[in-house]
Amino acid sequence: MIIADIARIPGRIFPARRWTRSLVGQTGQPIAAKGFALGYVVLEPNGGQVPWHNHEQEEVYVVIEGRGEICVGDERREIAAGQAVFMPSAVFHQLTNHGDAPLHMMYVCCPGGEIAHWRQELDGTLPPAGV
Repeated sequence: MIIADIARIPGRIFPARRWTRSLVGQTGQPIAAKGFALGYVVLEPNGGQVPWHNHEQEEVYVVIEGRGEICVGDERREIAAGQAVFMPSAVFHQLTNHGDAPLHMMYVCCPGGEIAHWRQELDGTLPPAGV
């Protein structure tokens, strides 16, 4: 049995002001799985973000604490603790914390694989929102 302890996963801070810790995935994650990836993300108050991006995996975000704005394709809505949102394959999406407190959320991507927008964000090659 493998137990991933989120308190012991250092994760990574990204330029868009979020702290991402991967629990489940392929290479280098505490729990190896081919079928899906799972992680915990904290968006900093007043603008912390998962930037505008897309990927081939289907994805779900579940907001655990806080509130923000979710954009999926050309739709834009408020999202708050206790809500989940589905992002279809290849559809651009973005989550922004507009609150004064951190926004905590978990993501699940299926199937598993590389989460390419992390590398794109670090390289500065993500498209601007809405493009």
